[in-house]
Amino acid sequence: MFLAGVLMSITSPASGQGTAPKNDYEFTPAPDAWFNSVDGIRVGIRLRGQYAGTFKEGPHRLDAGLWLGTFFPDYPVSYFVSFTEPIPSISGFNSEGNIRLRSSIRTGYHNHGISFNKRWQPGFEEKNYRELSVSLRAEKRFEDEYVLYPQIWQNEWLYVGGIGFTLNNNNGLGRYRFNTSTSVNFAGSVDAFINTQVDMQQFIPLGNGFAFRGRLFAGVSSNTTAPEYLFSHSFKPYNEWDELGPTRAKGTLPTPWVRQGIIHVEGGANLRGYTNQDIEQLNDGVAPLYTSMGAFNAELAYPNPINRWLKGIPFAGLLDFRTYLFFDTGTSLGISGLEDNRVLSDAGPGFMLNLNIPDYLGKSRGFAIRYEIPLWLSNPQTGDSEFQFRSLLGIGAVISL
Repeated sequence: MFLAGVLMSITSPASGQGTAPKNDYEFTPAPDAWFNSVDGIRVGIRLRGQYAGTFKEGPHRLDAGLWLGTFFPDYPVSYFVSFTEPIPSISGFNSEGNIRLRSSIRTGYHNHGISFNKRWQPGFEEKNYRELSVSLRAEKRFEDEYVLYPQIWQNEWLYVGGIGFTLNNNNGLGRYRFNTSTSVNFAGSVDAFINTQVDMQQFIPLGNGFAFRGRLFAGVSSNTTAPEYLFSHSFKPYNEWDELGPTRAKGTLPTPWVRQGIIHVEGGANLRGYTNQDIEQLNDGVAPLYTSMGAFNAELAYPNPINRWLKGIPFAGLLDFRTYLFFDTGTSLGISGLEDNRVLSDAGPGFMLNLNIPDYLGKSRGFAIRYEIPLWLSNPQTGDSEFQFRSLLGIGAVISL
């Protein structure tokens, strides 16, 4: 949890070399704390560095953190560091090309890498852009104590090459987003594997406060893929859980709630009504993982007085309270080894509180909390009815447009 505090500036003379501005390089530290059941309260400092007045667009940008676990576990010290260097010859206004170095050792996980990133944006239209990323990284889970279900991880080094592409724009229906990524493990003691995901979202305003949001997802992995890269019915692949603070380690989200199957993390096939069934298998020591999965997720939003009230309050306009009906359906694609040939579907009402504070590039920052009621499942557990009260507390927006 980020702690508010008075930020200080520590400046040092700039080198004056290359394209660096002649003003000072500025370090901005801030206290930081988080919690998980292994580290306890993890206290430390976040540090950002940039040339004064460049507003995250100049050379030599630094983002780093150093923490100490107050429970003093086997590995009490953790860190994160990211260093970004723009490439002037391929950069323009909000269309930067850069090289980024990242390294972290935290919550029992090594994650180190280098990436080339390029963004294309037409003029001042921050919401319409294309992004390409090519990366090399090394990853290793070295401490299972931080994860609730060790069976969904392996503990050898992975050496992964990745490529990702994102497109945000408008079409004749409304806003859309297309994202695809491919990861290839090419070295180390784990067999080589390839993992590809495609995610497309479409927003269609219907008028009078009604809107349709749709999402298509497809993911395919080779038969030798490490378990943390495989797909489940309801969650994103588990290697992606390390990207978010609430899901990085057990205990940040209440463990009893997770084990009861009432917490859902967006991503992947996202058959949210099957969260409880996935969790029950995990509680039994099984790993309900598949080498391929395809899904369609839909939400029909309808107007509500709470959202209109929020929009009328000064400074509360960043909050969005959605009410909607949802429908999910999906199945394994049948083109690789570990499959589930059932077509699974769910439907029900949902409510979401979304806080969005766009960054200087127009990208969303904030959080989304959902409460959803999968009243209907096509394949309920033995002894349950297809129509039955079930509830979920969701982390993250399923369809973020």
